[in-house]
Amino acid sequence: MQDQENKEMSNEQDVQAPGADINDTAAQAGTPGLEEQLSATEAKLAEMHDAFMRAKADAENIRRRAQEDVSKAHKFAIESFAEAMVPVRDSLEMALKVEAPTVESIKEGVEMTLKQLTSAFEKNRLVEVLPQVGDKLDPNKHQAVAVVPAEQEANTVVTVLQKGYMIADRLLRPAIVTAAAPK
Repeated sequence: MQDQENKEMSNEQDVQAPGADINDTAAQAGTPGLEEQLSATEAKLAEMHDAFMRAKADAENIRRRAQEDVSKAHKFAIESFAEAMVPVRDSLEMALKVEAPTVESIKEGVEMTLKQLTSAFEKNRLVEVLPQVGDKLDPNKHQAVAVVPAEQEANTVVTVLQKGYMIADRLLRPAIVTAAAPK
């Protein structure tokens, strides 16, 4: 019986020993695999960090350039208008240099200067707001300074005291008008 027990124990050892060897071999074989995976992951992490830092720098450069562009746009926004106004000033200065002006020459010079000014306004989208008598009062474009009795419909323009101006679609100065009073 003892022989049989000894045999069983040796069989158990045989069974356990090969299993233990397999586990040890797998652990030993798996360890270099884990180290390789770790180094590959670290390399990938370094690559992603580098890509992130480059993207962050690019975004910062784009933000800075956009900020500079906005700053330049604010600084030089009236450059086009100023360029159009320089000839008007030149004309006025030349008119003052004339030694013996006549009424006709002054009138002609003023008309030419007004044409230059009108051209400069049109070029820079500066549009007159000049309502006609009888037009409906528009509080977005007109400023009524008085309400007067009139033979026309209420809340309509009776007289224009001063024309207004718009730049593109934005009101620069409203037209100053008198409006008809309700009957």
